[in-house]
Amino acid sequence: MTTLEKGSDFEFVDAHVHFYDMGHPTLYYGHWQPDADHPVLGSQTRKLGQRNYLAKDFLKEAIPHGLTKAVHVQAAIGSLDPVDETAWLQAASDSSNCPDAIVGYVDLRGPDAQKQIERHMRFDNFRGIRDFSYGNYLENSDFHNGFSLLAQYELVFCLAAQWLDMPKAASLAKDNPYTTIVLDHAGLPQERSNDYFINWKSGMSIAAKTENITCKISGLGMADNSWTVDSIRPYVETCIELFGYERCLFASNWPIDSLWSSYGDLVKAYREITDLYSESEVIHMFSSNSQTLYQI
Repeated sequence: MTTLEKGSDFEFVDAHVHFYDMGHPTLYYGHWQPDADHPVLGSQTRKLGQRNYLAKDFLKEAIPHGLTKAVHVQAAIGSLDPVDETAWLQAASDSSNCPDAIVGYVDLRGPDAQKQIERHMRFDNFRGIRDFSYGNYLENSDFHNGFSLLAQYELVFCLAAQWLDMPKAASLAKDNPYTTIVLDHAGLPQERSNDYFINWKSGMSIAAKTENITCKISGLGMADNSWTVDSIRPYVETCIELFGYERCLFASNWPIDSLWSSYGDLVKAYREITDLYSESEVIHMFSSNSQTLYQI
């Protein structure tokens, strides 16, 4: 049993959060708009856009449950200049010490990808890139050319991919062995059926065989809106089984997952599921893996 108690001694580095200011003059949040449908969640995310969610709001929710540091992943989808979000987040960090790391958007297919990366790199907390891109981008030569730049800048790549795309993700990782790919949201499992679970696990096992792919355990409420500890347990345990505690990290996907639970209930569920892991293993998954990966 872990010797960590469910109290103030528990430390949680949250590796996936989103902040937004709906009134910002240059930032546009495509997924939070009142007439927008999220590609996975439909109209549910419109609720989030009815208010701003800033670093101070997140800290108020999360610190009582052990939060020590946080990684912000691109939220301003559709902004004309993605570097504006990094500048805004750096200013927030300078005033509130949150976020500790920033993962921003770069169109890696674009001819100016390197210039965009270098503009992001002017900000102290910039640590990685997320590029949803479009179409079959994981096999696109322009995307691969842009992706190859990440090692030069020691940047992490956050990848949104489902089980069918894991062979492509593994190939990308093997071609770029000095870049860590973080597989967001446990490979985005979309269903809760036995057949789907088998396929998902098969795909995840392909990704897990590649050493520079890390699994971020998060976002499990997005396909399981009435989730329980027992309903998400197989996905959490399988991720740890396949990737090992050294290549797993936990995150909240806040405030998106606030649509289905409180922050405290989510952290409590993660801790209950990992209760039989050693103290050292728990510290790695909940804290030190993220700190090392994002240099925070």
